[in-house]
Amino acid sequence: MRLRIDQLDEQLKRGLAPIYLLTGDEPLQLGEAADAVRKQARTEGYSGRDILDAGKGFDWNELSAEANNLSLFAERRIIDLRLSSAAIGKAGSQAMVEYAERPPADTLLLITCPKLDRGQQNSKWVKTLDNIGAMVQIWPIDGPRLQPWIERRLRQHGLIPEADVVSMLAERVEGNLLAAAQEIDKLLLLNGAGVVSTAQLAEAVADSARFDVFGLVDSALLGKPARVARMLNGLRAEGVPPAVVLWALAREIRQLAAMAFDMEKGSSADQVIASHRVWNQRKSIVGQALRRLRRRRWQQLLAACARTDRTIKGQEKGDPWELLRTITLTMAGVRPLSARI
Repeated sequence: MRLRIDQLDEQLKRGLAPIYLLTGDEPLQLGEAADAVRKQARTEGYSGRDILDAGKGFDWNELSAEANNLSLFAERRIIDLRLSSAAIGKAGSQAMVEYAERPPADTLLLITCPKLDRGQQNSKWVKTLDNIGAMVQIWPIDGPRLQPWIERRLRQHGLIPEADVVSMLAERVEGNLLAAAQEIDKLLLLNGAGVVSTAQLAEAVADSARFDVFGLVDSALLGKPARVARMLNGLRAEGVPPAVVLWALAREIRQLAAMAFDMEKGSSADQVIASHRVWNQRKSIVGQALRRLRRRRWQQLLAACARTDRTIKGQEKGDPWELLRTITLTMAGVRPLSARI
């Protein structure tokens, strides 16, 4: 059976399945889901636990050997199988299918792995595990879902947020659920249960926001200059090489320049977006950017990317981070006074 993460607790209360497959790239939710399965298993008498780290070069015979060894003991046990990759190959697939076809008694197989792509979700081993066990796909919590998640977690810990507390915390730990969970724990430790004010939050919470280059690009395309400036400062503080930021920006600007050229020839933004095969979830973002800047500006931004590249390589004087700031703010619709675009 396939479950959402919010359905897992209810399923566990109804009785343990012989196999749980937890898959996703969000570490906090993945870890807490695994903890919930292990906790329920201990409640039901699974006192033994063996961990198998299935990394590169893993011998899949270990899985069958472990399952067979467990049958020699009277106690109930968990096989905690941790996959470093969802691509487990022919040997891994065969081992999984064989296990699922003859699951040992008094044994719970808990599998955690990175996100499965569509092909992997339809593979024989996943379908076989799904038929006799439970599969939980875990998705990142971002955008409009982040603040409700933070408020629920605060209240689950006995913390009642005043107005603006949730939005303030969401801004501070944007995209980083682990940081949010840690900060909520810190608030509880420092102040105890009860009402949380913005003053308490400001004093207790460190700026743990996680920034990534793709989020920076999307924020620029969405026309959010304040967020762009903050994210760029964050990337610099985290030690991200300017060449990595430039690579992401130049790739996007190059495509937008080509799309803007097509628009000048008479095509609409929607027609151009469709012809360039923009992903559905990014059509609105790209459309906003194309309506904000003309072809000439995108070509100037490409030239600015070339200058930034020369600066990074030491072929031209200048601060590459200041050039990146000019590029991203221009993309967002704000042309800094010091810009040389």
